[in-house]
Amino acid sequence: MPLDQSIRNVLVIGSGPIVIGQAAEFDYAGTQACRVLKEAGVRVILCNSNPATIMTDPAMADAIYLEPLKLETLERIIRMERPDSLLAGLGGQTGLTLAMQLSEAGILEKYGVRLLGTGAAAISRAEDRKLFKETMLSIGQPVVDSDIAVTEGEALTVAARIGYPVIVRPAFTLGGGGGGTAHDPDELRLIAHTGLEASPIRQILIERSIAGWKEIEFETMRDGAGNAIAVCSMENVDPVGVHTGDSIVVAPTLTLSDREYQMLRSASLSIITALGIVGGCNVQLALDPDSFDYAVIEVNPRVSRSSALASKATGYPIAKITTKIALGYTLDEIKNDITGKTCACFEPALDYVVVKFPKWPFDKFADASRTLGTQMKATGEVMAIAPTFEMALMKAVRGAEIGMDTLNRAPEEAAPVLERLRRVDDHRLFTVFEALKAGVGVEEIHAVTRINRFFLHKIKKLADFERSLAGGLTPEQYDAGKTLGYTDAALLHLSGASALPCEKREAVYRMVDTCAAEFDAETPYFYSTFDRYCESRAFPRSGKPVILVLGSGPIRIGQGIEFDYSSVQCVHTLKALGYEVVIVNNNPETVSTDYDTADRLYFEPLTGEVMAIAPTFEMALMKAVRGAEIGLDTLNRPGDYDGDVRELLAEPDDNR
Repeated sequence: MPLDQSIRNVLVIGSGPIVIGQAAEFDYAGTQACRVLKEAGVRVILCNSNPATIMTDPAMADAIYLEPLKLETLERIIRMERPDSLLAGLGGQTGLTLAMQLSEAGILEKYGVRLLGTGAAAISRAEDRKLFKETMLSIGQPVVDSDIAVTEGEALTVAARIGYPVIVRPAFTLGGGGGGTAHDPDELRLIAHTGLEASPIRQILIERSIAGWKEIEFETMRDGAGNAIAVCSMENVDPVGVHTGDSIVVAPTLTLSDREYQMLRSASLSIITALGIVGGCNVQLALDPDSFDYAVIEVNPRVSRSSALASKATGYPIAKITTKIALGYTLDEIKNDITGKTCACFEPALDYVVVKFPKWPFDKFADASRTLGTQMKATGEVMAIAPTFEMALMKAVRGAEIGMDTLNRAPEEAAPVLERLRRVDDHRLFTVFEALKAGVGVEEIHAVTRINRFFLHKIKKLADFERSLAGGLTPEQYDAGKTLGYTDAALLHLSGASALPCEKREAVYRMVDTCAAEFDAETPYFYSTFDRYCESRAFPRSGKPVILVLGSGPIRIGQGIEFDYSSVQCVHTLKALGYEVVIVNNNPETVSTDYDTADRLYFEPLTGEVMAIAPTFEMALMKAVRGAEIGLDTLNRPGDYDGDVRELLAEPDDNR
């Protein structure tokens, strides 16, 4: 199907200010949408209240309104600009809720504006807890025993019937806002009151707790003709009970059998078909680890935080494809930019492991509760790519900028390790590692945490390796440590050695290609490993002078999306001046880590070891940022220096 020629003026709703559960990923999605619309010759009208975003840059839209995201504001803009269509699924929960309010108030009908992509009825079926449950039951998809409540009294009645503990899930909310787990009536009264206040339709779902089950996500895509694919499967290391935004997440799923994977994939595609989704959609499911029983948790009928993660993990641009589908294209008509040969109806295949690690704000709020539950607390995240789970996990921890290059973290109190294991908090991974290193068995830790044994054995492999270093560092141990993801400095520190036992082993860079090397990739998107062959070296260069730009890492208190804006503007300016630009960053939510922002992308932690290696593959004569507090600090023109670039990287920056 070609572009729908009736779409000429499109209103795009942004996501507003960064809040917990809604960060840079929606600027990334909105920017992708605006670019696709403009490339299609569509006039773009944008409303967003956040001036720190790339999508509010003058080049992104034909008319930009930095206005409050309120119903009356949007009606005024619609009356003035007269758009024929509204694209709301790229602006997070804020954009989706406003689109529904515009529809229910009759404003869209009054001005002849149609909702592109997923329609209002489908959004209601996905977001309204009662309609969602009814839809799932109508297609034979299992749901957890639950019921709807619109008052605190009704919530108590439902909980008395299904039994405590219960999970409270408000309708039309973001990041689990207003929800929680109640273990008794007193807790339920408090959470139910908060949840009803948080829900724009004053509706909550009271659900039997299935804490301890595996939490699995499928990022899916469906076009207007009914073609549907699973873009990416993801697995939470933490079991059900911890919000997915606060969990360590792995892609692809690593602990599912083929039968389990196909069962959940088929369920996800059936669900989005029954709901009538058009575009990207996130499906969350729970799987009993001891049987084939599963239950549908919820669906996000829009581009989400997980969509950004899946996009960067696979190289499949979910926001871009969603926008093209909204314009009338089908999946088979959309080309895969990375291979240049396949189309968007091909499901990505991964020959590597991706780990997402949350960035929490507890360093700024020392007295805040560190307990993790169904309400998200992380402000951002980092992503790491590697051939194995162990290496990806180590990369992710280093890249999270929490002052750690291994999993060794000193406990903040003297409580026994088994007692601390029972706490579900941001230290849990490090407490698990501490317990394994102390000799606590995998089965005992699994019984306490319900973390899958597969992940515990992988973490135990790291603990066993560190114990083996007590006698010093041999060449064989050095090689083993590098393949597990340890830095040279960490290996020297852990072993007590004063020098490496053999020649330093340098990383090489492999390419993300969406197809597990079935086709040659045309888009240079790299990650480090310790294989023999370096795909980065083999990638053709333009011959232009090369400049390396460092991104700003994870979103945190005091460092938000404005620094990604700076990085991206820097890249665009340098490209316009005739430079070939390389960017290093590890934040999957950002525009700077989109595969087509710079000429080459290295998805790596912003650490000294990476910064000393990556430039040698690029032969860049420049001065890099130390600490990456902004996108680019100081820069020497390529002709200004003819020494070893690593000497520049070791130079202190007196201007910081």
